[in-house]
Amino acid sequence: MDGSSYPNEVHSFAEALLVLEGQMKLEIEGKIVSVEASEVFIVPAGIPHAVAPGSHGTLVIIDQ
Repeated sequence: MDGSSYPNEVHSFAEALLVLEGQMKLEIEGKIVSVEASEVFIVPAGIPHAVAPGSHGTLVIIDQ
């Protein structure tokens, strides 16, 4: 994550977002959620989500 935003997306499967370092600002259901280093956020299937500006660090995306 380089500080840029990433567009809104929706999947037919759950997605795990693991922040290895830095911070991700996740836009989900009209709110911004901060996910810190070593934390995992599970996005349920069918829920629109996006990475908000200001996110930085290393993100691992795990599709379930």
